[in-house]
Parts: sequence; structure tokens; C-alpha cells
Amino acid sequence: MDIIIDKRLLWFGRRARTYFYFFCNGGFCMLLAVDYRHVFRMGIVLLLLGFSSLAYADRRAYVWTYEYMTMPEGASELEYYLTTKVPDLHKYDDRNSWEHQVEYEYGLTDFWDIAVYQRWQHTVTPADDKFEYTGTKLRTRYRFGEKGMYPLDVLLYLEYIRPDDSDSPEVLEGKLILARDFGKINLAYNQIVEDGISNGGETEHAYATGVSYEFNPAWKLGIESTGNLSDDKYYLGPTVSWAHEKFWVALGALGGLNDRSDDLRVRLIAGFPF
Repeated sequence: MDIIIDKRLLWFGRRARTYFYFFCNGGFCMLLAVDYRHVFRMGIVLLLLGFSSLAYADRRAYVWTYEYMTMPEGASELEYYLTTKVPDLHKYDDRNSWEHQVEYEYGLTDFWDIAVYQRWQHTVTPADDKFEYTGTKLRTRYRFGEKGMYPLDVLLYLEYIRPDDSDSPEVLEGKLILARDFGKINLAYNQIVEDGISNGGETEHAYATGVSYEFNPAWKLGIESTGNLSDDKYYLGPTVSWAHEKFWVALGALGGLNDRSDDLRVRLIAGFPF
């Protein structure tokens, strides 16, 4: 499998910045257009060649909440994450940042998988435009039994986060993932603990939860909520997921629910199973 990732920068006006991320994998291409001046102008153009069955390897209905799912034994998937967090929409032109993350995951068994992530951050201000490497992550997931075997589907998640900045703490993150399907409706809940294991890191408690509905095998629509119980920050918003034969895409937006929270958070995930 050949995967080509290309990036082009186009200028529209003195301060506007639009980046085009171009992905190619075999018989399809995807063009992601991101205008860094206005978060609501994030555009997605999907150029498709051929239609048949859908991609299900690790297809996500949510972008913040993990479901009861692991990679099949011997299967691989490449995932790309694009995330922005906007503390104050009125000051978006003064400073905005975009987190980029590329993940490779592999199924050791039908119930246990592993993954490695590489991370970057792009920060834009009127005086500077900086793109920098921010670190790596290692992750493993294990699920108990087949879906629907028990009253609740239970999955354990463990992640090690190593920042590129030596002054920032390394982090161990654990998640207890509970889920259940009721026909075409899915409910999922993640209880999250993050423990800074170096450089005076602290322990934080958080959650993510979602409910989604499958309109057909290609389209899912959901609502997600996340919260940091330690920092008293809470969010709520919609998520949409779409799957094609060779890849899937999920896009979600969250609005802050109190004054301590960011005004807006947006995340896009694209998955390429092979």
C-alpha cells in the first residue's frame, strides 16, 4: 500500500491562511481544506473512485469518545487527527492552534490491539506561523468477549504519552470504556484518569460519553459530551461519521458549557484500513 500525504499553502489576503492536505491511497484520494483564519470554514472535499463494501476495521462513530472496538487480528489502520481548541472565538485572529496526529494501529488478536502516534502542533499569530513536533504516544486496548455477550461491553485502554519538550511531564492515561448497542442506537461512556509520572505532573479525572444512531451502513450521527472533572471544564456537541470502501471520516464540534471551558473545540478523524 502506498500512502501519499502532501501539503500546500495558499494565501488569500494579507492574513488569511488556507492549507490543503492531500491524501492518496490506492484507488481514492481525499482533499482536506483548512482555513486557519475561520474555524467554521474547515472544508472537506472527498474525491472517490469506485464504490462497493464499507470500511469497518476501526470505523469511529465519535471523535472524542472510544467505543467497544479493537482492530481484527493481523489488520492495520492509519488514522489522521486534526483538532483545534478555541478558548475565545472573539480573539481567534489573535492566536489559533491546530493539533495534528498520525496513528498506526495493529491487531495482535481479535480482542487486543496496539498503536503508536506521532504528534505536531501548528500555531498561527499575526507575528508568527510555527509548525513543531510535540511528541509521541503508545497505546493498547483490550476488550472482553464479543459485543453483546454481557450486559455491558467492557474495554480497557492504556496510553503512554511522551512529550518532545523535556520540561513537560510524561503521562500515563487509563480509560474504562463501557458501551452497549440497542438496535441502531449506540451508547458509550469513557471514565478517564491521566497521571503525570514525571516533572511534577498531576493526576486528572475526566470523562467522555456519546450516543449515536446509524441511519444506514455509511452514515452515523451522534451527540458527545466531554468533561475534565479536575479543571471543571465541560463540553457538548454533535458528531457525524461517514464510511466508504477504503476509508472513513468522522467530524465533531463541542461548545463549552461554562466560563472555564473553551468556546469551541473541533476534531476531524480520517481512517485508512489496510
